[in-house]
Amino acid sequence: MMGATIKSIGIYRPELEVTNAFFEAYLETSDEWIRERTGIERRYFSSEDEYTSDLCVKAVEALKKNHHTSVDDVDFVIVATSTPDQILPNVASRVQARLGISNAGCIDLSAACGGFVYGLILAKGLIAAQTHRRILVIGAETLSKAIDLSDRNSCILFGDGAGAVIVEASSDNHVFEPLTDTDGSLGKELFISHLSQTVDGEPILGDGKMHQNGRAVFRWAVSTLVKNIPVLLEKNKMTLEQVDYLIPHSANIRILEAVCKNLDFPMERCMESVRSYGNTSAASIPIAWYNGLASGKIKQNDQLLLIGFGGGLTCAGICLENKIVLGEAD
Repeated sequence: MMGATIKSIGIYRPELEVTNAFFEAYLETSDEWIRERTGIERRYFSSEDEYTSDLCVKAVEALKKNHHTSVDDVDFVIVATSTPDQILPNVASRVQARLGISNAGCIDLSAACGGFVYGLILAKGLIAAQTHRRILVIGAETLSKAIDLSDRNSCILFGDGAGAVIVEASSDNHVFEPLTDTDGSLGKELFISHLSQTVDGEPILGDGKMHQNGRAVFRWAVSTLVKNIPVLLEKNKMTLEQVDYLIPHSANIRILEAVCKNLDFPMERCMESVRSYGNTSAASIPIAWYNGLASGKIKQNDQLLLIGFGGGLTCAGICLENKIVLGEAD
């Protein structure tokens, strides 16, 4: 079976920095209240005419610059997002056209905050099947366009951003066994409405905005990660002590603290992006991965455990050996 490796990464965040003070004009809230409950200090919002495909392209351009590489020979493009420019055409096709990639398959994945990891799993499978050899996987969101500024429980959480990696065929495998898990009965706890105004037969707000039951999602996230991380490690014949860095979806710093406490895993070895970027859904894991590399914490050959969780409610995890070195082509 053909192996897979990841040697390149790039991220992008919009220019507009939004501090917690921004929300005081719309809600009864404060910087202290938001930090205490979420850990979030700031996030970034896309401009009025800046969409998910724009963020994707800029993340890939950063990847190309970081590693002095080309994407001309990419043969599949996967974009994980809950906020596509349109439902059709898909974002991946827009990215393919703007980057001038020829002869590539293109698909969008709708798996919310688990989407980036689902993209890695799909890319690994395509490479193992030997149908494709170089796959661009992007997690990107413009959630600022889907927040309701009157919803105190959710609008403070979300930000915009994008992260991209290339999953490549390799004689040595560095992307290991995955895990997937879903509880679709909890779909009503986190949703953006579209054509249907019901979830599981229950009426929902039909305003096209993000809505979530924060307490229910919090409880599900902690219990799901505490349950599934040991299962994923067992599948890979690893122990938690062998994991150099855990990179979970950055939804809320309190979720990550609770998971690390329950697993007796050091919080300093948990990479997060939520403090400075907010919850960027499908983009949060590649952003945290990149920042861990840029800070010098994550090093070549480190063992990483990536796990995403969110709308569905769905979860996806994968273990891999880090082969990315920033600035290696300089």
